Amino acid sequence: MAYYRVVGEVPHKRHTQFRKPDGSLYAEELMGVEGFSSDASLLYHRNIPTAIVASEIFDAPVFARQANHPLKPRHFKTHKLAGEDTDPVLGRQHLMVNNDVRLSYSVATTQSPLYRNAVGDECVYVEAGSARFESVFGVIEVGRGDYVVVPTSTTHRWVPTGDEPLRTLVTEASGHIGPPRRYLSAKGQFLEHAPYCERDLRGPGEPFLVGTDEAGQDTEVLVQHRQGWTKLTYAHHPFDVVGWDGCLYPYAFNIADFEPITGRIHQPPPVHQTFEGPNFVICSFVPRKFDYHPQGIPAPYNHANVDSDEMIFYCGGDFMSRKGAGIELGSISLHPSGFTHGPQPGSVEASIGKEATAELAVMVDTFRPLDLCGPALACEDTSYAWTWSRRELRHDAGPESIA
Repeated sequence: MAYYRVVGEVPHKRHTQFRKPDGSLYAEELMGVEGFSSDASLLYHRNIPTAIVASEIFDAPVFARQANHPLKPRHFKTHKLAGEDTDPVLGRQHLMVNNDVRLSYSVATTQSPLYRNAVGDECVYVEAGSARFESVFGVIEVGRGDYVVVPTSTTHRWVPTGDEPLRTLVTEASGHIGPPRRYLSAKGQFLEHAPYCERDLRGPGEPFLVGTDEAGQDTEVLVQHRQGWTKLTYAHHPFDVVGWDGCLYPYAFNIADFEPITGRIHQPPPVHQTFEGPNFVICSFVPRKFDYHPQGIPAPYNHANVDSDEMIFYCGGDFMSRKGAGIELGSISLHPSGFTHGPQPGSVEASIGKEATAELAVMVDTFRPLDLCGPALACEDTSYAWTWSRRELRHDAGPESIA
């Protein structure tokens, strides 16, 4: 995220004395990725950020996984997954996973614990509801349609606000998530052909310091890391940063600010790409004009993504190419590598002459197969695979189960 920001108070030169009003030093922390060879930020704490007083194994929720075998397209109805009195972190219900990425769905009404993902970046899409995203960098108010990109090892918590539950689709990476490299100059500026730019990104605007009732108390932080989960107890609350600067920090981007790229004939999915991560991409399908060639066919053509599994989360509007498949708000379709997929019967002819679409969806394409987790199978529409042939299921390998 090579977009420099300064928030709060920082000294004139980095790695120099920066003193509190009482004359003692603030504690400087460098947070950087790829060792000391890529984006970083410098944070200035009132207390040393290394002072832990306890470390314990934490048993986080675990969801078993199984291969998509026998191979077939899938349809999951996430709105069937309940989330009473759950929080946006520990209440995540894992849907699909491989060694590069994990996709989860959360319906949350309570505040999360302080949390840090030390495995990789997270991209959280807000389907509904609103929240305060609080972190060592400050606060971002988020709501419907926001992507929130959280850098690896950022200590933060989610605080749902308003009367509506916070519904989120969470993409957890094994590395870093950012804008596609083809959108950026060699020095990191968004280029003119990019469908969004720096003006569309919202980062924290001022430091966030907890009140005196929290500041001096022992504070627990849950850390997800490569060996499991640990509960670290700190001597001071981590939200004690008086200022920071750099190019690494959490930010929000609303899907409504994604400017669609259109053409005379149907444009391929890479024009919808919004972010990239290790061995996966995230795309945004937003309301847009259809193709304007006089013989154009707006509906997508049948396609075999021979190198990727395609997951689409339907979160608004009208899903023209999926009519007759049972797709609805909150649906997730999974079209795996090895299966040729495309519009439902009748959709191609019906699309001709249409001028625009109002659809809203988030797509994650992975370049390794996605395994299925229990919550996904619990909300599966098992008739979906046969909707192209319009036949009832006559044979199956038997009921699927999570071992």
